[in-house]
Amino acid sequence: MHLVESFSEILRLYEILRFSEMLVFLGFLSIAFLIGIVVGWVWRPRWAGFSDYAFDGSLVKDHMNESNPNQNQNQNPQHQPVQTNVSFKLPFVDDPSCSSSVAKKEDGHLLKDDNLKRLWRLVEKRDGGPPWKRMMDRSTPTMTYQAWQRDLESGPPQYCSMTTYEDATPELLRDFFWDDELRLKWDDMLLHATILEEFPAIGASVVHWIRRFPFFCSDREYIIGRRIWELEGSFYCVTKGVPCHSVPRKQKPRRVDVYYSSWFIRSVKSKKGNNQPACEVIFFHFEDMGIPWEIAKFGVRHGMWGTAKKIEQGFRWYQKERVCSKTVVSHHVVMAQMSTKINQDYLTRLESDEDVGQTQMMVHQEKNMNTQKLLVIAGAVILACSLDHGQLTKALIFGVAKRFGNVGRRAFPARQL
Repeated sequence: MHLVESFSEILRLYEILRFSEMLVFLGFLSIAFLIGIVVGWVWRPRWAGFSDYAFDGSLVKDHMNESNPNQNQNQNPQHQPVQTNVSFKLPFVDDPSCSSSVAKKEDGHLLKDDNLKRLWRLVEKRDGGPPWKRMMDRSTPTMTYQAWQRDLESGPPQYCSMTTYEDATPELLRDFFWDDELRLKWDDMLLHATILEEFPAIGASVVHWIRRFPFFCSDREYIIGRRIWELEGSFYCVTKGVPCHSVPRKQKPRRVDVYYSSWFIRSVKSKKGNNQPACEVIFFHFEDMGIPWEIAKFGVRHGMWGTAKKIEQGFRWYQKERVCSKTVVSHHVVMAQMSTKINQDYLTRLESDEDVGQTQMMVHQEKNMNTQKLLVIAGAVILACSLDHGQLTKALIFGVAKRFGNVGRRAFPARQL
């Protein structure tokens, strides 16, 4: 009887020791795993430390820097009309992001190649975002309008429209969308528009807008960076919200920080079948206005067609104004005409640079995963050789190490030849 009790006590003691041994083993294993995570973080690629919200819902590096709060204290925001007989033609720029020493010195809010690539991918339907849902397909005798909408897992609703204007040229539409001076006369929602900064070497600028909202919302304030790239008579026009300390925040009007509104303008054949010019404008837009997104979607859905017709009315009025005042254009138009010239080869290089960057990212990830896997396996081997000579413990340790090792294999499967 005593022998049975002693044997039971020995079994219980053995189970306690085995349990303690497993706790020690799991502790060392946890330490090894944490070391692997720390090492992988220290050796992470540079791009992993910077992110910003992108139109396609991905995380990308934002090249927009904070502005100098003392840079524009003495700058006069009002600009007088500029004579068109002054030549502002610039030579072709092989690298628009570094087009001159002036651009390098004044790039506080300079929109760079990433912004061009972002819009180009949207136009080519290669942004990687969710599919677009058709909202509208309407037309007038001088305009055809189609619109789409989509929702991301995070971020405000996004909109895309394609408008074809009859009897229009890309140059005039470019000037129309950029000309804040005359926009104040046809757009009753725009209350105030001022140029804060300019980069004449490439035609980029930063503007301050205040827009009127419906009666149930207060007015909204925007600080917008904008730039145009010209490709063989077509135009990539980018505008987005940028930070700016020179304009202090106020309780009213409320500032809109998340803002993206960009478009691509190109010549197309007239749908009337005649020889008159026609243009297509592919437009992408989203903003966080500070109201519930479902309410914003409801308002956009019911006001979209009316806004499209209003913009066309403004464009036809702008056409007449430009014909009547050929010798004088606004300062905004002068900046638009100084757009950065690029060619198709440049866009091809942007695409190839992106592919190289993705390949390098995968290589870095694979190296980091392999490093963590080796650390875990090495820790498991050391524990197996030092803690116990029992076959069960060794089998358990090597089994755990094998399971962790398979994580990297599943993440980066062997390439098929």
